[in-house]
Amino acid sequence: MKHLVGKTITEKIPFMGEEVEVKKLSVGEVLKIQRLTKEYNKKKGEDASLSLLRDVIKMSVIGASELTDADFNTFPLEELNKVSNAILKFSGVNEQGQSEGN
Repeated sequence: MKHLVGKTITEKIPFMGEEVEVKKLSVGEVLKIQRLTKEYNKKKGEDASLSLLRDVIKMSVIGASELTDADFNTFPLEELNKVSNAILKFSGVNEQGQSEGN
């Protein structure tokens, strides 16, 4: 198994009538999302939700780390939610931010 450490698994998912490539999140990245979710839940509000969406997408969508907050503001919210949910499902995380085994 050691030779598989750091291996990236990707798949293409639909986004705004096209496809984007996402990488499966590692255990460390899933744990980071869970911590961020708890932090953002304390803050509440729309800005916290959008920040979490941006963080999840930047971690997984190939090329998204280069996007600015202003860039994200040009996308429809429903499309961002769909891609975020697809990322979490692909990575074995349910919508509450818990891994499927928990």
